[in-house]
Amino acid sequence: MRIDAHQHYWQPARGDYDWMPMDNATLARPYHPRDLEATLRKHGIDRTVLVQAAATVEETEYMLGIADASETVAAVVGWVDFEQPAHRAHLERLRHHPKFAGVRPMIQDIPDVDWMLRDDVQWGFEALVDLDLTFDALGFPQHLKNFHTILTRYTELRTVIDHCMKPQIRDHSEHTYSHWADGMRALAEDTRAVCKFSGLVTECDGWTLEALRPYAEHLFEVFGPDRLMWGSDWPVCQLEASYTDWIEAAEALTSGLPESDRSAIFGGTAQAFYRI
Repeated sequence: MRIDAHQHYWQPARGDYDWMPMDNATLARPYHPRDLEATLRKHGIDRTVLVQAAATVEETEYMLGIADASETVAAVVGWVDFEQPAHRAHLERLRHHPKFAGVRPMIQDIPDVDWMLRDDVQWGFEALVDLDLTFDALGFPQHLKNFHTILTRYTELRTVIDHCMKPQIRDHSEHTYSHWADGMRALAEDTRAVCKFSGLVTECDGWTLEALRPYAEHLFEVFGPDRLMWGSDWPVCQLEASYTDWIEAAEALTSGLPESDRSAIFGGTAQAFYRI
């Protein structure tokens, strides 16, 4: 089974995509399963993981409705408000949906870099452990240390790091690379987290395989194929590359790995993590 472990469908007219620039022709338009079906078939993608893009419970309900009507959507990563302990009731309700996997707080968009360490949001991590739900860790390299704190505190939390923690490839320097690489190694060595091999092209202006290669090879080294899962981040990837461009780049970057390792990255790891 080949799985796209990270993609989005959305409808901007719903009005809760606060991050979305409404003058951006690529992003600010509806995206539905019919827009991706032919591309999935072209690349032999059997199933996808649909991930939230709005910080509302209504977004989660919207995505579950899409999943109910779409054979290709195998799992949904939604959202609850970690600042509202009463939202545990949403988790307890949603977990009974066969395609609800877990949640993703949009930590990259929260101004307080230490937000995840606040006492009043710890119930959220605890609830995910109690209810055996997944946690998509969305952040930037500046969040690496705090994610390490959280993931070593909640050792049973089923965590996947989104978009390789968004290394700042466009501003590549020895310092920025080392900060990211050391932080990712610490997460790989000290926690059970897996990582999405996704989002790299949108962190690199005018990307090339050679610009992406040191980041990819570091991930292969520290996480290994059984803890890496490929994701398109479509349609966001289209800011820098088409779906085809990125999957072909990812296939080129993994071409030196054994076939069993590539099978894990392009399906097996996601299948195990999201229990598809």
